[in-house]
Amino acid sequence: MPLRLIFMGTPDFSVPTLLELVAHGHEIVAVYTRAPKPGGRRGLQLQPTPVEEAARKLGVPVLTPKTLKTKEALDEFSAFDADAAVVVAYGMILPQAILDAPKLGCYNLHASLLPRWRGAAPINRAIMADDAESGVMVMKMDVGLDTGDVAMAERLAITDSMTAVDLHDRLSRLGADLMVRAMAALARGGLQLKKQSDDGVTYAAKIDKAEARIDWSKPARAVLRHIHGLSPFPGAWAELENARVKLLRCELAKGAGTPGEVLDDQLTIACGEGAIRIIELQREGKARMQATDFLRGVPVKPPMRFG
Repeated sequence: MPLRLIFMGTPDFSVPTLLELVAHGHEIVAVYTRAPKPGGRRGLQLQPTPVEEAARKLGVPVLTPKTLKTKEALDEFSAFDADAAVVVAYGMILPQAILDAPKLGCYNLHASLLPRWRGAAPINRAIMADDAESGVMVMKMDVGLDTGDVAMAERLAITDSMTAVDLHDRLSRLGADLMVRAMAALARGGLQLKKQSDDGVTYAAKIDKAEARIDWSKPARAVLRHIHGLSPFPGAWAELENARVKLLRCELAKGAGTPGEVLDDQLTIACGEGAIRIIELQREGKARMQATDFLRGVPVKPPMRFG
């Protein structure tokens, strides 16, 4: 039985879930997303969110309220008479009155294995913390920060080759399928909820650009996970010949030396223990490129160092 759903989301990560819900016959009565922001080449043109763009193509009404805490916002939300709301990276706190408005509640898709990595940046933090796996979970929302009862989950191994965008894309698709299954169970009256454990709670704080500088004194694996956890944004960086370079993809390599030391002409860099080889990078003000292309224009070899 199809449900009447309000969908609430903002970035690219949210779009597959919206499209899958529509494809499986649910009626999306409204889409809530963040207001357009200035963008374009000169920063003068208002850019709608990826969710708004998808909703417009579907012909679904789009709302971009600045707050959900007013009576007017609640009345507007309630007037859609939704069975449930689906929330995927919306980026705005839902007050209790909004959570209580849909008949069957509000359900969030979160990109971690809760209660680990509650909060804003679970994908980045899981990679940077050297987690062996991540995943997606559907939970019934309450007023806490990702503290609601969990309905369903899917797990995914994190490999050393995965960057944040790689994991983001995998979890986005996995999460879309999971939410469709959760809404099917909800429609049947068979969605079972389980209280989150109080053990293993961690918080995924928003990424601060001050974290992006690479510390070459750390072991190679930690350096690799730091680089991949911040790729492509904001991008982990180091200095080479007094110029800032973002490192976007790398691999573990053989070698040893002073931290930051260039060990060969293939962009192998010494860490506190072991070494990494850079695969993809971006010079300041330039487009991202493969290391092989970079080396054709900028020969890098011993005794040069990354600062």
